[in-house]
Amino acid sequence: MPVHPTAIVDASAKVADSAIIGPYCVIGADVEVGARTELKSHICVEGPIRIGEDNHFLPYSSIGGQPQDLKYHGERTETVIGDRNKVYEFVTIHRGTTGGGGITRIGNDNLLQAYVHVAHDVQVGNNAMLGHAVTFAGHVKVCDWAWIGAYTGVHQFCTIGRHSFVGGYSVVTQDVMPFSTTVSERVIKTFGANKVGLERRGFSKETVEHLQTAMRLLTHSKLNTTQAIEKILEEIPQCEEIDELIAFIRASERGIVK
Repeated sequence: MPVHPTAIVDASAKVADSAIIGPYCVIGADVEVGARTELKSHICVEGPIRIGEDNHFLPYSSIGGQPQDLKYHGERTETVIGDRNKVYEFVTIHRGTTGGGGITRIGNDNLLQAYVHVAHDVQVGNNAMLGHAVTFAGHVKVCDWAWIGAYTGVHQFCTIGRHSFVGGYSVVTQDVMPFSTTVSERVIKTFGANKVGLERRGFSKETVEHLQTAMRLLTHSKLNTTQAIEKILEEIPQCEEIDELIAFIRASERGIVK
């Protein structure tokens, strides 16, 4: 494996032959790095951690570090990172805690822009885009294809639904509905379906219209959430996306952004 002479790699680390470890990187014990993953320079990786294949880490990231949780006292927990992720400068990713399942997990094909913070026990799915300085408290779940704008802060235990778009500088304290466009100024609000993003990803015009109608009933009618769901079931033809939206709302423990 190509290891720069200034890098420090623990003897117990398992680094694929085709991985690249750049200048001044520090690779600790109990670290696994998959094929063709590149750590550009000045990156600290602490174990236990498993990093998959074809990932790209830019300088000054801290990956797999100790969680910022006062209940953590050195228990063995881990970080798991999938394949083809791009992690930019100054990103911090902390390993899990026993109280949160013990694993911080990042899936495949995600983009983490500069200064993103992924706290303990966060679960990020696939194809998510996390803008500059997005900050997650512990136990956040980010579903597939979510886009989160720069400088957004997400409260612990919140879920960001699939194919949703969260505008920059938002403060998220409740679950964000799948397929929605959600932006906070002084008060966080949902404005409707994530029309542009859904169309780009191949959702049919009919499905997008159904979701937009559902969002209007949930956010712009004078119905409460239960009444809005009843109206959706009465007026909108059944489809997988509407079923997912309703199931998400019913499963939400913190309430949804409206």
